[in-house]
Amino acid sequence: MKYLTALFMILFSAAAVAQQVIPLYEGKIPGSKVTPADYKEESPKGDDGITRISRVSVPTITAFFPVKEKATGAAVIICPGGGYGILAIDHEGYNVAKRFNEFGVAAFVLKYRLPSDVIMEDKSLGPLMDAQQAIYMVRKNAAKWNIDPGKTGIMGFSAGGHLAATLTVHYDDQKIVNKEKLSLRPDFSILIYPVVSFSTFAHQGSAVNLIGRDGTQKQRDYFSNEKHVTFNTPPTFLVHANDDGGVPVQNSILFNEALVKNKVRAEMHLYQGGGHGFGLNNKTTSDDWFERLENWMAANKWL
Repeated sequence: MKYLTALFMILFSAAAVAQQVIPLYEGKIPGSKVTPADYKEESPKGDDGITRISRVSVPTITAFFPVKEKATGAAVIICPGGGYGILAIDHEGYNVAKRFNEFGVAAFVLKYRLPSDVIMEDKSLGPLMDAQQAIYMVRKNAAKWNIDPGKTGIMGFSAGGHLAATLTVHYDDQKIVNKEKLSLRPDFSILIYPVVSFSTFAHQGSAVNLIGRDGTQKQRDYFSNEKHVTFNTPPTFLVHANDDGGVPVQNSILFNEALVKNKVRAEMHLYQGGGHGFGLNNKTTSDDWFERLENWMAANKWL
């Protein structure tokens, strides 16, 4: 019995070290208003087993570290999707982080603020501020966390893919305090059935939640990320399904075309089926897109 108890404590301690919830900011959250007492975060689990967090006002990152023997020094910040209305935090966050750990990549699941005029001075910029702060934190703590700051990327699913793509092209438009002047440019970008454009093929729900129904043309142009790709845009890996009825596949195609035009290294995998929101498991195919991602990362020497 003593042996089993000791073993349990060792396993519990290892798990506790592997996963850490870290506040994104110290002190007052920039760009925030006082959160009303009745504005409380909710995280119900649906009938499909997916936990969906809403009303996020206090952003965090949850760190998942690989075992020391496997660690490659690479790290990725993961932005779950949910139309800028909720976060599919396990389906497109925690479960993905665990897969990264399997091949030695540290993963940080970003619980970013969801746009709301109630808690933000400018709701359209809150998520981008949080993404910039996340990469700032990871690079600032790189030595402590056994991370190579030159192998740090961003990843996002659906609207989280829009947030990741926004950081991918607007990393120089800094919205946070960065006294150390650390680079906020991701070394690579991974976009999974992403919302990319607020133009012709926009996912209107994401656009309305981020910039409002009366969003200006200037805002639509700023958040149409395919319009801002340059030769300095980070290498990008894209996955989408041709039959995606939620976020049209043209979002990925437009971004890939812009990457090719600017001679940015990119790889795109389009599946015949799968619809929207399949997470790690596209049930219409035996192909595992995550294995394709691992191959791409290895080919580019991030592993």
